[in-house]
Amino acid sequence: MSYDKVIFNGNILTLEDDRTANALGVNDGKIDKIWFGHQKPEVEANQWIDLDGRTLIPGFVDTHNHLFMYSQQKQQLNCSTPPSKTVNDILSLVKTDIKGKQEGKWIVGAGYDNTKLAENRHITRTELDEVAPDHPVFIRHISGHLAVVNSKALEYCEVSEAIENPPGGHFGRDADGKLDGVLYELPVLERIMHRMPQVTTDELVNQLEAAAHDYLKVGITTSTDAAVGLDLGYEEYKAHMEAVRTMKNPLYMRYMIMHHLFDDGEFSGLDAEEMAQQIENDTNGRGKLDSVKLFQDGSIQGQTAALRDGYYGDEYFNGELIHSQETLNALYQRFHNEGFRITTHGNGDLAIASIIEGYSKALDLRPKENHLHRIEHLQTAREQDLERMAKYDIATSVFINHVYYWGDDHRDIFLGPDRGAKIDPLASVSNHGILYTLHSDCPITPISPLFSIWAAANRLTQDGYVLGEDEKISVLEGLKSMSIYGANLNGTEDVNGSIKEGKRADFAILDRNPLEVDPMEIKDVVIESTMIDGEVVFQREQEKE
Repeated sequence: MSYDKVIFNGNILTLEDDRTANALGVNDGKIDKIWFGHQKPEVEANQWIDLDGRTLIPGFVDTHNHLFMYSQQKQQLNCSTPPSKTVNDILSLVKTDIKGKQEGKWIVGAGYDNTKLAENRHITRTELDEVAPDHPVFIRHISGHLAVVNSKALEYCEVSEAIENPPGGHFGRDADGKLDGVLYELPVLERIMHRMPQVTTDELVNQLEAAAHDYLKVGITTSTDAAVGLDLGYEEYKAHMEAVRTMKNPLYMRYMIMHHLFDDGEFSGLDAEEMAQQIENDTNGRGKLDSVKLFQDGSIQGQTAALRDGYYGDEYFNGELIHSQETLNALYQRFHNEGFRITTHGNGDLAIASIIEGYSKALDLRPKENHLHRIEHLQTAREQDLERMAKYDIATSVFINHVYYWGDDHRDIFLGPDRGAKIDPLASVSNHGILYTLHSDCPITPISPLFSIWAAANRLTQDGYVLGEDEKISVLEGLKSMSIYGANLNGTEDVNGSIKEGKRADFAILDRNPLEVDPMEIKDVVIESTMIDGEVVFQREQEKE
């Protein structure tokens, strides 16, 4: 027997069972043979790849990120903390960026976090006006659900003091009732973003190419963009399709399509089968329809998530649901009947309960096996929520990185010690037999499956506090949650997610075995190369050249 490639002399974690293989053979981009033991296979091969004791795992399956948004933010001002520590630091970035720019040119930034700034507050319209009187400014909050703008941006987008709040969002106002420049939630952000000058499709594709490379560097081989059309509508879809069709983005891609594009957008009238076929055609089969995407609340740290018992210290402030229950139920019934898998963003437990209520009604009216409807993030789900999710086979992808990046704030500011300790309840989700995965929600937090696994296994906050010891999962469980469980959630378990004969040869090669290092070191394990269809698409050594 002859093989295109034989990879040998390492630890090959199949994640199919507890066995570790020593070598595997690849033909036509698929795993053709797996050998167990320690001898070099006595076969012929066009290429021999010596792992030299390193570890090979299935390529990571990331089921929730925002590749398009990340590709945009790579081009924008970095207003994160760190490096900026104060409001003035961010204002200085804006002032510097203006130099040499023509009057009226937009200044766009991302990543500011009011809870991390020394002043512990939002930047204001007035402050931005002082440093940028002649340029529209838009700076997106780290949550993605808020932003701050100056007067020129409001003027450009025809937002007057008399503007009314849309359902599911509101314009921030100062003590005198005047617009303060802070925009709360996506329906309000859309008013600005849809009117900002846009670049060409070719430029968007090139930006996606650069962003996809960053995903390959961390071992991702299959990725789901969790809100296609969120910011730029149909233009995002066009760029995604072109990037994959031309292989500028070599990842296998899945797409959650924003639900409004099926109402009055380019996909109006398409059912799930028709939408899936269009994506297949537009990507030469490398892209797939994942689901139709909705939001039912916002961000806990932005205080726009909907909570049953309110925010810590203010039990009467519960946040806001985006859709009434009646509207949500109708949307779910419609898309469920049209054959779509449905994905809904839910951070607060009030929103999570609302989503479960809507899904259960749709499923009671029209039962469907293996429907794979999902709730995203699942920050504050309670025991009764998990019981209902298990009853109706509702799946989830959990934003585990929240524990590290905002766990201290959730414990001390937003939720309090008891609820804070139960955010991202992975062990409870697993114990209920709920299908789940982990995600970084990039660019909300940096893309890195190994970091997410580290966060899940250790539950350490930025202050070094273990938040919710009882909700930890094992490193092995974490690896599975970003590989085989991801394939299960995608419905592609026969194609990828583990190392098994007949599956795609999608791999990541690591410098160490993550199952043998201290769990605290998982995030420091190095991805040395990534392979898709048996071909190397990233090699760290080449990055150094």
